[in-house]
Amino acid sequence: MKDIADISALMADMGARAKAAAAELAFASAEAKTQALNAAADAVWAHRSEIIAANAKDMEFGRDKGLSPAMMDRLMLDEDRVKSMVEGLRAVAAQDDPVGEVIAEWDRPSGLHIKRVRTPLGVVGVIYESRPNVTADAGALCLKAGNAVILRGGSEGFHSSGAIHACLVEGLKQAGLPEDAIQLVPTRDRVAVSEMLTMTEFIDVIVPRGGKGLVGLVQREARVPVFAHLEGIVHVYLDSAADPVKALNVVMNAKTRRTGICGAAECLLIHESIADTIGQGVIRALIDKGVRVHADAALQKIDGTVPATDEDWGREYLDMDIAARVVPDLDAAIAHIRDYGSQHTDCIITEDDAAAARFFQRLDSAILMRNASTQFADGSEFGMGAEIGIATGKMHARGPVGAAQLTSFKYIVEGDGTVRA
Repeated sequence: MKDIADISALMADMGARAKAAAAELAFASAEAKTQALNAAADAVWAHRSEIIAANAKDMEFGRDKGLSPAMMDRLMLDEDRVKSMVEGLRAVAAQDDPVGEVIAEWDRPSGLHIKRVRTPLGVVGVIYESRPNVTADAGALCLKAGNAVILRGGSEGFHSSGAIHACLVEGLKQAGLPEDAIQLVPTRDRVAVSEMLTMTEFIDVIVPRGGKGLVGLVQREARVPVFAHLEGIVHVYLDSAADPVKALNVVMNAKTRRTGICGAAECLLIHESIADTIGQGVIRALIDKGVRVHADAALQKIDGTVPATDEDWGREYLDMDIAARVVPDLDAAIAHIRDYGSQHTDCIITEDDAAAARFFQRLDSAILMRNASTQFADGSEFGMGAEIGIATGKMHARGPVGAAQLTSFKYIVEGDGTVRA
């Protein structure tokens, strides 16, 4: 492992090369970027056996490290997941190029014609944990938006990320784009993260994607601007007007489809009028599926629940656990979500349009849903091809961060010898 002085020099060199690559990418043609992404997709599929073999090393590392089953699921790659990665690369390739898009255009009485157009951010630093597919998603989206990117994957996915990154570089080569456009930090040493957070000369924005510890570290120590991807403390509220079939199907999918993703439901709120009917049925179904339900006093009479503690409210389990509480009305559910949520994704199950409207109006989560599984909180499901994360802040990017959200804008002002009076 490199010592601190070596890593500092390594990161400075990567930053300088990324900045140089970004200057070229800013005017790269849409066709070249599309070619690079499709070639990368071909390479990922052609090298899928090597990628899966590299992932086997990471899975062994994860087992030795004692990762939970949910975290191991986040880490695991098989042929289906590699295929999904390939489809994501192709979907991003097929999107319209955001660079140069005219966002707004107007004329002034002075004779000036003004346009606001999308422009790349420059160099993006992405720091992520566990999920090696983020290597492909982040690399693709940054390239599509004309940005160079420095990727620092989690120690658990070190070998998988390396194999995927090699395919992205192969795509860049085939398209004649600078290979330094997508770089992967070649060390597990955490000093590399600290270096990235202070590289204001080279990196324009940092995107952290991981647990509360990682995001908290980035927000505390970063001198570079940050797109925060906070934990997904996702709530589902069963309203008094909930449809029982929709309630059962949505909650079961939101919690159990994949427990280790940020859109997985972590807290179930139940209107008191349906606690003994729909609510009890949903909780029994969760328990039957193997979910540990951390219940408040009103729900502890249901066999198989465990008593909730104060720590269960506002907790991201990323596992087969869910907190559950009875609330007297919609406003109490809204108050609970305001107190304990992370402004990521929250859902209401109701047939009452007025209740849904009040829920949407009075909460300010990045994603609000009605009668739909919170596992749809995903850039690909939003039609973005992929995402670099779910931004929970309020500045610039919010919700799924796709290619368009990885751009800024500039003003193009044209006159005809126009002077100001």
